[in-house]
Amino acid sequence: MARQSRRQKKIVERVMHEFKHGELTTARGRRRVKEPRQAIAIALHETGASKYETPKKNRENLQRTERRARTGSGSTRAELYEQAKRRDIPGRSKMNKAELERALRG
Repeated sequence: MARQSRRQKKIVERVMHEFKHGELTTARGRRRVKEPRQAIAIALHETGASKYETPKKNRENLQRTERRARTGSGSTRAELYEQAKRRDIPGRSKMNKAELERALRG
C-alpha cells in the first residue's frame, strides 16, 4: 500500500489486532482468519485501498467501514452480550441487539 491516511492506519491496526488475537472472521463471520495474507487483504478492502476494486468501490468500502465503526453495529449480539456480561448489566439475557447497544452506551 502506498500512502495511508490516519483513518486508514487506524482501520489496518484494528484488523491486524483482531487477527493477532484470533477474533478476525471471514465476511460471513463463520470461519476465523488464519492466514496473515488474508488478514492483510481484509484490511486493504476495509480501508478502501484494494487494487482489485474500482476507485468508487474503494471509497464506498471505506465509508461503510467508518459508518460501522461510528454506529457500533460492527458488533454481533453475542459480542454485545459478552460486554454486558463483563459489565454485569441486569436483564441482559432478555435484551435484543439494539437494547444491548443502548444499555452499554448508557
